[in-house]
Amino acid sequence: MGNGSPKPKFDAVIVGAGFAGLYMLHSLREAGLSAIVFDAAPEVGGTWYWNRYPGCRCDIESTQYSFQFDGALQQDWTWSERYASQPELLAYIKHVAERFDLRRDISLETRVAAAEFDESNDYWTVATQDAGALADAATTTVTARHLILGVGCLSTIEMPRFADSHLFEGELIHTGRWPQGDVDLAGKRVGVIGTGSSGIQSIPLIAEQADQLFVFQRTPNYVVPAQNRPLASHEVAQIKSSYDKLRAAAWKSLSAFEFERNTGSVFDMDEADRAAQFEKYWEIGGLPFLGSFGDLLSNKAANEAVIAWWKSKVRHIVDDPAIAELLIPNGDVFGGKRLCAGTNYFETYNRSNVSLVDVSEYGIERFTPTGLLAAGSDYDLDVIVCATGFDAMTGSVVRIDITGLGGQTIAEKWADGPHNYLGLGIAGFPNLFNMQGPGSPSVFATMVTGIEHQGDWITDCIRSMNTNGHTRIGATADSEAAWVERVAQVAEPSLRSNCDSWYIGSNIEGKPRVFMPWIGGFPAYVEACSHVAENDYEGFMLS
Repeated sequence: MGNGSPKPKFDAVIVGAGFAGLYMLHSLREAGLSAIVFDAAPEVGGTWYWNRYPGCRCDIESTQYSFQFDGALQQDWTWSERYASQPELLAYIKHVAERFDLRRDISLETRVAAAEFDESNDYWTVATQDAGALADAATTTVTARHLILGVGCLSTIEMPRFADSHLFEGELIHTGRWPQGDVDLAGKRVGVIGTGSSGIQSIPLIAEQADQLFVFQRTPNYVVPAQNRPLASHEVAQIKSSYDKLRAAAWKSLSAFEFERNTGSVFDMDEADRAAQFEKYWEIGGLPFLGSFGDLLSNKAANEAVIAWWKSKVRHIVDDPAIAELLIPNGDVFGGKRLCAGTNYFETYNRSNVSLVDVSEYGIERFTPTGLLAAGSDYDLDVIVCATGFDAMTGSVVRIDITGLGGQTIAEKWADGPHNYLGLGIAGFPNLFNMQGPGSPSVFATMVTGIEHQGDWITDCIRSMNTNGHTRIGATADSEAAWVERVAQVAEPSLRSNCDSWYIGSNIEGKPRVFMPWIGGFPAYVEACSHVAENDYEGFMLS
């Protein structure tokens, strides 16, 4: 790029006003760089704005699913529960936006429709639209040296194409787009399609409100109790007094989530002691259950041992033996999909107003004006809730018309899998950084911690470029191929690597089956990123 080339308006355009977008904006500002954030929602929050279904909450402990860059923020904010609910998380994100005066550089109700890299001037031209406009509506453009995607890995909803869905005269809701006002379910016949995480969280609360609840299940899931509870004042005080130690320990943890782990094998204990250990971690609850033994996800026999114990728990909780068997996965790896944490999930099927409908063989056959046809029976319903998940990790990226070198779009680039370098750069798309997506720890580490790490890395990279007079950085094809191979290699020993799950895109018809996240542990990922930066951004071309 010559000295006479036009300058972009901003150092960076950031897409998304959730945790990633807000931190990225703050980090760039602190470095004296200019940025603007665009988000289609009418409020900050990202996934925690859109997902507001009954029971929605995080599955990482609140005190760790939070920012750590500002000590005063940690001390001033007090979490009320072990696992924060959506309203509390959204309140926290709003507080951060206001506390650090971020709103003045955030444009809400603004959708990024397209972005194209200007090869002559080394910047991105980003086209935006009013969020409520049609796809072919007029756009406004802005230029920025860098394009940073903080679009979230669980943001683009998956709404299956059900036959005759347009005929249904009742209310059709996706959990990922739950209406802003309360949905009155009292006295109504409600159907929930899907028993993934959002279904597992919402079903018990919907059952308490509805007159009748029908749960349409294709694939059962492994669920452990969240063991959520209010945080006592003495717990909060203890955590706040030792936050530095907690954060330091989490950074050294494989998942950037600090909890009690037993690194020994299932087979280090006899059957009685093993059962007692499982029971102990059942009472701890949530994702930490996977810390009961160190080989649950690497040793098939160990995994089968936890499955046998878990099945006995479900059969003890659920009164009807036939229903219990329907709720037990057949042949799946325990923890192969993200382990679901619920509250009174299995107990809900003991209620007289709840029916479980097995749709594993025929699926949802079709909608009708008064409900739907499934498993050969008609179900009259007032409300249908689709808890059918997301086009995870790539969906929100490829749905933006992003064009890189030679006119290639990112959707074309990723047609056979999400190729990337360090989970941050994409060959052929200079000056673009993707946060918490494929190739990074993403969902296998505490997201907020991962966001701060990547945000700092990106900011340092841009600052280094400016110091050295560079206007373009792009991953090389060779470094990208090597990183993709490394991601696959570290995943291969894990039992997770061959499971049908959204980790490999198997929930989306036609999506390439690739194990997308880095599963080699947060510390190893941090080390890899640091090595690249310390070696003049090895694997990237700078000019």
